[in-house]
Amino acid sequence: MPTTYTIAELSREFDITARAIRFYEDQGLLSPSREGVGGRNRVYTPRDRTRLKLTLRGKRLGLTLSEIKSIVDMYESPKDTVAQIDRFLGVLSHQRETLEQQRADIEMALEEISAHEEECRRLLADSATPAGSQAASDASQAA
Repeated sequence: MPTTYTIAELSREFDITARAIRFYEDQGLLSPSREGVGGRNRVYTPRDRTRLKLTLRGKRLGLTLSEIKSIVDMYESPKDTVAQIDRFLGVLSHQRETLEQQRADIEMALEEISAHEEECRRLLADSATPAGSQAASDASQAA
């Protein structure tokens, strides 16, 4: 494993754009050193790579960048303090509540879609019969 990485290498490895990596840098999640003329070349350390990996994992979990930053920053201080663990548990609990609410909302939407599909199929089946054609016509005019 290399001791340093370029923005292109990290971009390829994590399948994200260099622009996204620069954005995470602007947000304080990454802090590469600069090399070359005028400091144009970013040089990322294994620490930056790990922070990027944790950032992307947090994004997949639906965490905000500020939540991700606070969690990732915990790894910079002494490990396993009660305050760190409590903070992390709080973030995880909040995210669990959010995801469970989203799941309930999705289930409700799926039930509504199923009801509408069932009604549409019933209307189509009814319209296949001569008497049903008039009922379907009446139903579409009423809507």
